[in-house]
Amino acid sequence: MRFRHPDGTTVHLAYCSNVHQAEDLDGVIGQLATYAEPVRENLGADLLGIGLWLARDVVTELSADPDAVRRLRAELTARGLETVTLNAFPYGGFHREVVKKDVYLPDWADPARLDYTVDCARVLAGLLPDDARRGSVSTLPLAWRTPWPAGARDSARRALDQLASRLAESARETGRTIRVGFEPEPGCVVENTVQAARELGGVDPEWLGICLDTCHLAVQFEEPAAALRRIADAGLPVVKVQASSALQADDPADPEARRALARFAEPRFLHQTRTAPNGTVTGVDDLPEALAGGLDPHSPWRVHFHAPLHAAPEPPLSTTASELTASLGALLGGPRAVSDHIEVETYTWSVLPEHLRPHDRAGLVAGLAAELAWTRDRFEELGLKPLSGSEPLS
Repeated sequence: MRFRHPDGTTVHLAYCSNVHQAEDLDGVIGQLATYAEPVRENLGADLLGIGLWLARDVVTELSADPDAVRRLRAELTARGLETVTLNAFPYGGFHREVVKKDVYLPDWADPARLDYTVDCARVLAGLLPDDARRGSVSTLPLAWRTPWPAGARDSARRALDQLASRLAESARETGRTIRVGFEPEPGCVVENTVQAARELGGVDPEWLGICLDTCHLAVQFEEPAAALRRIADAGLPVVKVQASSALQADDPADPEARRALARFAEPRFLHQTRTAPNGTVTGVDDLPEALAGGLDPHSPWRVHFHAPLHAAPEPPLSTTASELTASLGALLGGPRAVSDHIEVETYTWSVLPEHLRPHDRAGLVAGLAAELAWTRDRFEELGLKPLSGSEPLS
């Protein structure tokens, strides 16, 4: 979906396809008909954005075959869909039985990460709508924090310089501008905006910047407006935003809250958990560790579990939806749009507690549409106007 900000900027809203299990081209194309087009129809929209996750094998196939890129773009167009952003954080295997820390591999000290990201950018250049101003690709925040020796940091920094150079080269060849955003995440080398300013400051802002995930921002107890000022002061553009909510327990010492939290302690994804007594953020790497006594239970916990945007879990648990609303306000509620690519990224539908999980295609379609409708309503409250797919972009 497209919206016009009061400053004239076109803001693109999409949902991220990493919620779907597909790691070959036929699977990616199949999910457009099975899920994305029905989501669009459910919303009554004539055009829906989908932020594609393309695993390494899919990107390899597309990179080697321009006809395959044209086929994918034609399928998007035929179904009233558009892609202006890719999620290139997971490299592959995102729906394996156990993912956990493997999602951070390869990291930015490994040349494979650079090659994959550049290939994603080149594929996206072929998928962008003709009238889109630019595209965006999100990636991991360098690496998981351990091990991360000085040599790895140096290798990663050289890779970022190469990335900017190769994105510029691709733009000259294709005529399309693609920027890459690094996504701070709890537990990583860059887990908050303070570390983003330190580790990423000085990169070429024409090509590189930040992908701001609002769940991660909330888990780290960062205040949105202050975080955006910090990013801006470091000269880092917000290339992309992932609209997401974290799970919250106001009183994690309460036995009922602990029983409820335990239902979210699932084996596939990592659920970093943080608390901030007296304003000092402390945490552990996964929810089971917190429940086993690894985290102070006398102040609220926030859990890196992307919760559906439109629906809170049963009390005594809640979500950080109010922090998401504040983040959207800081990004889009001012005189200018801080970012123009917003992607709803709730990839956890399949691992929600059984009683909250959609059990068929229709249930997932309805849930994704409800998240997008919730976000659309927040946009309109901030003064953004919906655009039809046929209206010209700014």
